[in-house]
Amino acid sequence: MERKTPASELRDRMERFRLRMDTENPSWEFAAIFGRVNQFYLTGTMQDGVLLVPRTDEAVFWVRRSYERAQDESLFPDIRPMKTFRDAAAGMGACPGTVHVETEIVPFAQLERFRKYFPCTEIRALDTQAAKVRAKKSVFELAIMERAGRIHRHVLEDRVPAMLREGMSEAELGGEVFCLMVREGHHGITRFGRFGTEMVLGQLGFGENSLYPTCFDGPGGCRGAAPGAPVLGSHDRRLRAGDLVFVDCACGVQGYHTDKTVTYVYKGSLPDEAIEAHHRCVEVQDEIATLLRPGTAPSEIYETVIDGLDPAFLDNFMGFGDRRAQFLGHGIGLAVDEAPVIARGFDEPLEEGMVIALEPKKGIRGVGMVGIENTFVVARGGGRCITGKNAGLAPVE
Repeated sequence: MERKTPASELRDRMERFRLRMDTENPSWEFAAIFGRVNQFYLTGTMQDGVLLVPRTDEAVFWVRRSYERAQDESLFPDIRPMKTFRDAAAGMGACPGTVHVETEIVPFAQLERFRKYFPCTEIRALDTQAAKVRAKKSVFELAIMERAGRIHRHVLEDRVPAMLREGMSEAELGGEVFCLMVREGHHGITRFGRFGTEMVLGQLGFGENSLYPTCFDGPGGCRGAAPGAPVLGSHDRRLRAGDLVFVDCACGVQGYHTDKTVTYVYKGSLPDEAIEAHHRCVEVQDEIATLLRPGTAPSEIYETVIDGLDPAFLDNFMGFGDRRAQFLGHGIGLAVDEAPVIARGFDEPLEEGMVIALEPKKGIRGVGMVGIENTFVVARGGGRCITGKNAGLAPVE
């Protein structure tokens, strides 16, 4: 089901973006938004173009391709066609001295093409301001994410156990899970904001493959298909009796994601150490969830939980060996890796309607990555889970 972003929703987002810029960059003059995700958030469509936001005038979305599609999909009030940035410059008038852009993702060559017609003298960042605006979800956004969460729960909790077959490869399982999720309504992409991050479905592994090091900043591991494509799963590693099966993936609807991890035990049992560590991770998730209340700082939650863990448990917690993630959860929405993060340094208080994936996990030598992940909405009574309540280590015979 496709649904246009309401005009009232777009107006509210733009107003909040301008207010955030006024607060954190009091002297800002002009914003140029190139990133497709931020463009979609503010206009309701993803096109090749640039959204120009003057401080003292109305925003204009200049579209190279496809102008027709933008008009069809978007209720944004001012969408105009352009062939090059020359057209946009002619339509916007004189360029101010300072322009704010998404410095984390805009290529230098693209920026130079833009500056040819918008000859600003200084470039500054708007990445943090855009991220903070997107962090608080509206009722409209939450309804979409709850739909993603229902698909996620159904696939990982109800359907995956029946897919597991002795001798199947990780890649086969990954492909089957992906296809099923798409049939159920998944939008077919796992989108990250972090530069250079590529992922088809998520991280998936049998046994110790779920500990294999990756460049991804997270606790889990994944060997992947090949060094040139370290995604989805290995074609060579086959499922054996006694394996821990680790499935950490996103599910998305209409651009919005949820994140969830479920572990399974295939035809056997795990050592007591692994079972105890897993149950402790579930307890940690539940503890953090009770703290996801408006007004609480993510850094405070992180310190409270970490300080309360037994020092021995911290060994291989949130990773394996020296590959330990320095967070307990992350914001999620149009990208899997959004603000805020349950980590040190994130001191701005949580707000009702923020959505956070909690993922306490622990690597166990000889077994794999145990633990859990679910997606929660920040609420007055504590985090509300939208991806199910299965505790993991689900037995499969």
